[in-house]
Amino acid sequence: MRAILFDFGGTLDADGVTWLERFHAIYKEEGIPSSREQFDKAFYASDDDLANRFKLADLGLEETLLLQVQGVLETLAPGRADAKDRIVGAFLQGCRENFLLNRPFLERLRRDFRLGIVSNFYGNINSVLDGEGLLELFDVIADSGVVGAEKPAPAIFLHAIRELGSTPADSLMVGDSIRRDMRGAEALGMPHALVAKTPQEPCCPKAWVLSNVRELESRLAAEPDGPAVPCCHEEPSS
Repeated sequence: MRAILFDFGGTLDADGVTWLERFHAIYKEEGIPSSREQFDKAFYASDDDLANRFKLADLGLEETLLLQVQGVLETLAPGRADAKDRIVGAFLQGCRENFLLNRPFLERLRRDFRLGIVSNFYGNINSVLDGEGLLELFDVIADSGVVGAEKPAPAIFLHAIRELGSTPADSLMVGDSIRRDMRGAEALGMPHALVAKTPQEPCCPKAWVLSNVRELESRLAAEPDGPAVPCCHEEPSS
C-alpha cells in the first residue's frame, strides 16, 4: 500500500455521517418546520446549485456553509434568516472537533503513505482545507468541481492516483458512501474502507468497515497490505 485517498465531507469531518444527516438534525433542533422529503429536496437544491449561484473559489468552510444554509432557509423558512448563523455554528463546531482529532493521525500516516482527497465538492476544497489548517497534509486534491468528474466515475479517482504516482491496486480509498466511494473504488480494483458511525454491513465481504477514520491506523498496522482485492462480486469457488 503506497497511497491513501480520503473522502472529505462525512469522512474527515464527521466519522461517517453525511452532511445531509448532520444538517437535518441541526435544523430540527432549531425548529425549522419541514417533512423529511421537503428538507432533503431543499438541501439538495441549494447544494447542487451552489457553485452556479456564487463565486466560491477562494471561500473557506464557514463562508461556504453560510451560503449553503442560506439557500435551504430561503426555501424552507424565508422568515428565519436569524437561524443561519446558529445552524452553521453548530455544524462547523462538529467539523472542527473532528479536524482536531484527525490531524495527528494524518500526520502519522504521512510518514509511510502519500495522502490525497477525492471529493464531490464545489470547486473550493483547497481553500476549505487551507483555512482549516489541513491542506499541507495532502499530496493531491481531487475536487469534482475542478476535475470535472464526480464519484463514482473512474476519472476523479484516476486523476488523484496519477498525481500520486500510484496505481489503483496499491491505493486505498476511505469514505462514508457505499455508492460513491466504495463502488467507485471497486470498479477500479482499488482496496476500500467504509467509515460508518453506526454499525453497517460492508459493501463486500473483504472490505473494511471503520467506526471512525482513526481506526484505519490500527487496521493498517495489523494488515499492512490493506483489504484484499478484488473483494467485490467474486465468483464462488468451484
